[in-house]
This record gives sequence, C-alpha cells and structure tokens, in this order.
Amino acid sequence: MTASSSSTALRTHSCGALNASHVGTRVRLAGWVARRREHGDKLAFVDLRDYSGVMQCVIDDGADARSEWVVQIEGTVTARPAGTVNANLPTGEVELTDCTLTVLNSAEPPPFPIDQRADEVDENIRLKYRYLDIRRERMQRNLRLRASVNAAIRAAMDEQGFVEIETPLLMPSTPEGAREFLVPSRKEPGSFYALPQSPQLWKQLLMVAGLDRYYQIARCLRDEDLRADRQYEFTQLDAEMSFVNKDDVLNAISRAVMAAARAATGEAPPPIERITWHDAMNRFGVDKPDLRFGMELVELTPVFAGTGFKAFASAACIKGLRVDAATYPDAAAMGRNKLDALTDRAKQLGAKGLVWMKVGEAGALDSPVAKFLSDTEKSALVAALGAKVGDLLLLVADDWTTTCTVLGQLRNDLARPPVHEGPYRYVWVVDFPLFVGVNPTTKKPQPGHHPFCHPHPDDLAKMETDPLNVRALAYDLVLNGWELGSGSIRIHEPELQRRVFQLLGIDDETADRKFGFFLQPFKYGAPPHGGFAFGVDRLVAILAGEENIREVIAFPKTQSGLDPMTNAPGPVEAAQLGELGLRTLPKPAN
Repeated sequence: MTASSSSTALRTHSCGALNASHVGTRVRLAGWVARRREHGDKLAFVDLRDYSGVMQCVIDDGADARSEWVVQIEGTVTARPAGTVNANLPTGEVELTDCTLTVLNSAEPPPFPIDQRADEVDENIRLKYRYLDIRRERMQRNLRLRASVNAAIRAAMDEQGFVEIETPLLMPSTPEGAREFLVPSRKEPGSFYALPQSPQLWKQLLMVAGLDRYYQIARCLRDEDLRADRQYEFTQLDAEMSFVNKDDVLNAISRAVMAAARAATGEAPPPIERITWHDAMNRFGVDKPDLRFGMELVELTPVFAGTGFKAFASAACIKGLRVDAATYPDAAAMGRNKLDALTDRAKQLGAKGLVWMKVGEAGALDSPVAKFLSDTEKSALVAALGAKVGDLLLLVADDWTTTCTVLGQLRNDLARPPVHEGPYRYVWVVDFPLFVGVNPTTKKPQPGHHPFCHPHPDDLAKMETDPLNVRALAYDLVLNGWELGSGSIRIHEPELQRRVFQLLGIDDETADRKFGFFLQPFKYGAPPHGGFAFGVDRLVAILAGEENIREVIAFPKTQSGLDPMTNAPGPVEAAQLGELGLRTLPKPAN
C-alpha cells in the first residue's frame, strides 16, 4: 500500500511510509501509542504505530497519550539530530516535530506487551486477546504475507485459464479418510450434513459438467487432533483439470507454487524436483523427504548376503546411514547412554533393534556386534557407507518397510533442521501405492490417498491378485519435509471405480447409497481428469519462518481445539437442541 492509497480523512500517510524524502512536509498520522518516553520538562517522545510501522513523534509533555491509546498526530517531518538516527527502524532517519495530538479513543492497559515480548506469553493468553496479538509487527507481517501469497496463487491460476468456483459447505457424509464435523438438520430430524474435508467430489463433478479447469482457495474442516501443521479449519488451493495427465497437473500447480514463493520471498526457487515414492522411501525412509541435508539411507543387504550374524542373516532388508562426524560432531560422538536411548527409539518405531558402530582408525569398528562380523563384511560396510574416522554408523535389519521407516525417522531426529532454515527445497513425490496395508477389521486393503485415485495403467492386472503392489497416479508436494498437499489423476470410468470400491469392501448398494450422487453423473460421459490441493497455511508458515501454522492464521484454535477468545466450543440451550431433535448424554464418569 502506497502513501497515497493509505490517505484517508483522518490521516495523510501511514506511519511506516515516511522517510528522508518527506522532510519539511506537514503530515497527519493516526494509530496506537506504542511507547511514550519523557524528554526533559516540556517534551515527550511518542512512538506511534499502525499496520505499516512506527514513527517517532515529539509532543508536548502535557499531552495525555498512554499505551495503546488511539490518537491522531499532526506534525512536520524533520530529520533526526546527528547521533540519534535509528538504523534498525525503516523510519529511523526522521521524526515528527511541532506536533498536535488528538485522542481518538482511550484504552485500558493491555494484558501483554504489544511487541516481540509477547512471543513468550502463554498461547491461551495470546489467543484470548488475539485482536491485540495481531497488532504486533510479527502478526501483521504474517497475515499480509498470506494475503500476498493468496493473490499470487489466484493470478497464476487465472493466467492458466482456471475458473474460480465456490463449492458447498453442507454436504453428505462420505468416507474420505478423516473424521468429519457433522451438522444436524432441523428440517430432517435424525439426519446430518457433513462439513467438507475437501471439495473432492464437487470438483470432479465440475469436470463432468465441462468446466475444464476449476480452482478455489477453499476452507476445509477435519475433526482430527491438532498439531503444529494441523488445525480443525484450514485453507487449501483446490484445483481440477480435464483431459490431462500427471505432468499437466504438476506443471500447472508448480506455476502457482512458484508464484506464491516469489510473492513471499522476492525470488523464485529452482524448478521443483521429482522422485518416486519408492525412491523416497529407499533413500530417505519417509514419503515426505527433506532434501536440505544428506545422510541418505544406504542399501547393505548384499554386504551381508552370506553373513553368520543371525540378526542380519534372517532379515529381508538391511540398510544403514552414516552420521558424519565432520557435519554432526555431537551426534557422531554420542555416549553409550544416548546410543541406548537411540536403540529404544528404534524399537518404539517398530524395529527389532538397532546396530550402532563407531569408526576408528584404519576402518576399525567399535560396536557390541563387531565380533560377529567378518573382516570382509566390516571392510565392505565401511566402503558402502563411505565411512570416515569418527563417524557413527546406524543399521537396521528387518522387512523393507520397517527398515526404511525406522532409519528415516532416526535420520530426521538426528539431523533435520527447523523447517524454515536453509534453502527452500520443493519436491514432487509421485507414484504412491494405491493401497497401504490391510484394515484389521475388514481385512480389506486401505486406500493410500482416497478411493478415487486412478491406478497406474501398468498395474491394473494386479488389482485383485497383488493389490498392495499396485501404484496410483497419485502425487504429493513436499517442502522442507512438510507435506504441502496431494493429488492424483482420478478414476473417470464407472466400472473401474466400482472395482476399487469392491476391493475396499464397499459393495454396490453401499456405494450407491454413499456415492450415488457422485457415480451417477459419471455414466453421462466423464472426461479423463486430475487435480491437486495444497495447504496454504503450511506454505505460508514456512515462507514466513514459522514453526506453527497458528502464527499465520488470524483466529486459530489452541492445541486442544479450544478458542479462548469466544469460549468455543460451548453448550447450547436445551430448546435449540430440541429443535434439532437432539439431546446430550451425561459426561462419562472419571
């Protein structure tokens, strides 16, 4: 916002817009008193704050202007005297003199300082007085960055011919994978709407309707446990395209992501890398790989092909990682107690155990299991891992999935930097499994993403015979180890959709009951289509240098799902419940 665009009846400029070029100009500012300092017997310094920054004003000592009072100050922009320039303040070269002050509104003392000191204030207090928290420079910066990101996303999607369409917030309950928020119907007692986990069904119907390219910056709601990267309510860029393949979707979304990053940082990141899900697991042990640091998993199964060490001989897969002493000296030099704790961590993650070895001179290995390995095996191990003196080697021997997962988590535990540090490393993870594991209750495969992902054409023959090895035309976007979002090419053939439902244990009757409104239109000519959705909150948090998406959301919930400001959720009147055909049950006894 420019100085001219910020001009109103009560101000000529915003506080942060003034600089040396305005010296001699008579201006009128309006904002909040950030700080007042007495200067001699007759003058006082008032730091006036608005959304744009802070301006120092020299006022008459008798003028009443207290912390967080809303005031209007008229004065002349003057160069600060020699030796008083504040290089840490964008307006630090100038001040306002010859001032008149008008109080627009008084204020009670705030419950916490409206500056960086509030970072140390308890979360519940900050959120109870969120309207005060947002006055701070940190929150102003974050929310305005979010607005810039949203604007850049919209521009990028508009340029590519996408049409912005709003989809319903009241919809039928559907098994999309996450727990839903339900809304009781007053007109139909005993019946419920669900709030959307995503606009997934609607956007696919828009493709059937011939819209060709849809997008929405959509509000989504999921009743899941909250954490640093998850809130009940969240915002995502939701998009769908017709007559496309995987590459078309990835290219379109990449343009939007690059535009958002450029709007936030002023520079475009390099082209987004791609890696298959299998390679991601093989190399990094997670499907959300953080590419900012090395320490990749190394395949060691051939090294121990003929080993006499029973723990290795019986394992389907053996992998290791090297903790480089030069890069991670503290981790590599762990003592026995910490190594025991690391072993316990591996067992908690599902491994039978963890083998550790410290590399000494001439490749000598210090480890409780070294005596069980041949010299040839030890030499080959050191060579395979590229180990050097002082390094710590960690090995897991188990099935492939467990081995990769455990070492991947240990890799992150030992070396992953905070999400906002270092370069921005985006990566597309593609070719996810269509199914992940078996539901212990139904004994049926479980969908990897959702039941509308198109199987990889090369794997269709394995659907019934080997479903867990069927790939999906599904893809995730990852930034610095955080999953931003996911998408897929969709099933557009009704018979293939029913085939997938049957594998999931959803019979035709259940499918028609739950998805009939969705499946019926596909009989009338659904085009091949695919789409994607990524979390705007997560992207903005990383670009803003925040560890928690709460800091880029205006009015978030606490980690326990409460709103201290409005006291939601709360009880409602019995009459209102009766109107909805509901009654509450007594709380269970402790």
